[in-house]
Amino acid sequence: MRLVDAVKYRLPLAGVVSILHRVSGLLMFVLLPLIVWFFDTSLSSEISFERFAGAFVSGIGWVPGWLVKLVALALIWSYLHHFIAGVRHLWMDMTHSVTKEQGRSSAVVTLAASVVLTLALGAKLFGLY
Repeated sequence: MRLVDAVKYRLPLAGVVSILHRVSGLLMFVLLPLIVWFFDTSLSSEISFERFAGAFVSGIGWVPGWLVKLVALALIWSYLHHFIAGVRHLWMDMTHSVTKEQGRSSAVVTLAASVVLTLALGAKLFGLY
C-alpha cells in the first residue's frame, strides 16, 4: 500500500469508534497514577480535599491549573467514550446486530453521546455553570 492510498482511504464511522475506544482505554491506563492521586487526595481529609480542589485553580507544582483541567477533561472524555462504546459492543453482541447500517447508526450515537456529555461536564469543570 502506498502512502497516497493510505491518505485517500476513508475509515467507516464504526472503525473510528473502534479506534477511539482503544485510544480512550490507553489514555485511562497511562493516566492511572493521576487518577489514583486524584481519588486519594480528594477523599483522605478535608485538608487534602482543599489541596485537590486547589490543583484545578493554582496547578500542581510547575503545571498550571488550566492544564490540570484539560487533563481532567481528557479523562472525562476517555471514560465516557470508553464506557459508551463498551455498552455499544455489549449491545451488539447480545442482539447480534452486525449489519452495516446498525454499526453506523450505533457509532453515530456513541460519538454524539460521548461528545455532548463531555461538553456538558467540561462546561461544569471550567465554571460555565
